[in-house]
Amino acid sequence: MFKSFLRYRYKTLLILVSATSAIASIFLITALGNGIISMYASMLKTDGDIIVMQKGVADTFFSDINRSLLVPIAKIPGVKSAQGVIVGAGAIDSVPIAGIYGVTKNRLDNYTLTEGHYPQKEGEVIVGESIASILKNPEEITLMGEPFRVSGIYKSDIGFENGGVVIAISDAGKLFHKSASFLLISLKDLSEGTEKVIRNIRALDTEVDVRSTTDFIDNYNQFKIIRISSGVIASISFFMGFLAIVSLMSMMVSDRRYEFGIKRAMGIPKHKIILQILIEVITLTLVAFILAYGISLLLLDQLQHIEKFQGYLSGEIDMLLFVRLLIGSIAMAAIGALVPALIAARVDPIILINRGQ
Repeated sequence: MFKSFLRYRYKTLLILVSATSAIASIFLITALGNGIISMYASMLKTDGDIIVMQKGVADTFFSDINRSLLVPIAKIPGVKSAQGVIVGAGAIDSVPIAGIYGVTKNRLDNYTLTEGHYPQKEGEVIVGESIASILKNPEEITLMGEPFRVSGIYKSDIGFENGGVVIAISDAGKLFHKSASFLLISLKDLSEGTEKVIRNIRALDTEVDVRSTTDFIDNYNQFKIIRISSGVIASISFFMGFLAIVSLMSMMVSDRRYEFGIKRAMGIPKHKIILQILIEVITLTLVAFILAYGISLLLLDQLQHIEKFQGYLSGEIDMLLFVRLLIGSIAMAAIGALVPALIAARVDPIILINRGQ
């Protein structure tokens, strides 16, 4: 097998590069898509067992719900805390767009300060470490044309938050002209279930959409669009890798027909020739898979540290993605090499002799 690789080193290298590129692109697009979903889902799950938003609105960015509901919701038995959040995006000084989060006071503790203090009055803002680094630790910033004094800097493991700013929900309401994007409800004992509290919240206002955060994340339209988009791009990459393997293996088999003709003349059965070719291609694909995995990890790590991306590009390769892609890569190699292998197994040594080959 290795002699074959060395003898046809140019075509072997092309197969290796093609398979590595296809697998790495699938790794990256899937990991980045999952990273975006994971970051936003983590934001919602922080102190949020139940989410309340405007009924009939598919996206939290367009939802507007009256945060006066927080008072009666907080009195419902089983409710630990109720928080209001406004999510938006806009220009922050020289940064053309970044996340702006308006929160009620009882949510500020979720942002770990590295210096300064939380906003204590209107017109104050705390900035994430990524934005603070880009703006060179400013004392004052402009949000969507309005001046704010920087009272502190915070850090967060969630890239969206680390690359954004947090202000009082009353200030955010003036910037985005809404009361709250959604309300997050934390329960005292999640093991008792969420249904009873959800019914009580719905009874307060029939014009709100109330769901468990887990149910919301599973059915959020934006997450479905991201999953479908990354799936389509990954499928295209898979198909391109498949075509490359078929094309290159067909050329390699054509170059090696004399070798296969001799084996057929020696009585080696067809299935052994097919198996030999499949093993060669799968071995190359496994090498490509390891290379693609290493390249993907390296690129994902570098993307998180590129300042202009503000930490928004974050992805991770979990075990499920690793196993699925490993199985998919082997299937891509096996299917792509099958037709060339069948052609190789059908080489007739008599015809080669008659042709003077």
